[in-house]
Amino acid sequence: ELENQLTAKSKTLDKLKQSLASNGSAEQTPEAQSLRIAELCEMKDSIVNQVAQLKVSMESILEQWRAYDEIYAEVSLMTTRYLYCIDQCKPSEEEASLEALKKQVKTLQ
Repeated sequence: ELENQLTAKSKTLDKLKQSLASNGSAEQTPEAQSLRIAELCEMKDSIVNQVAQLKVSMESILEQWRAYDEIYAEVSLMTTRYLYCIDQCKPSEEEASLEALKKQVKTLQ
């Protein structure tokens, strides 16, 4: 979406440059110049509004990225803790055998 808006602005600027080049080469009446100025002001206002919309969109996107970063850090920490607990709670090979468990049960009884 942002790329499309930037492309549209680029085309608008190209039109303005072409218009300026053509207007500079030909003499115009004051009425035509007045209309052209009004048209250019409208185009400028449109661009200003579009830039404001882009700023709002970018702020929203940046806020979402900040939230993502915070959540990612939290999940990463939880995953690290989980893996540590699994590693620490893992019984050794001897403790995991059935015979070793039977011996432990007899010892506890």
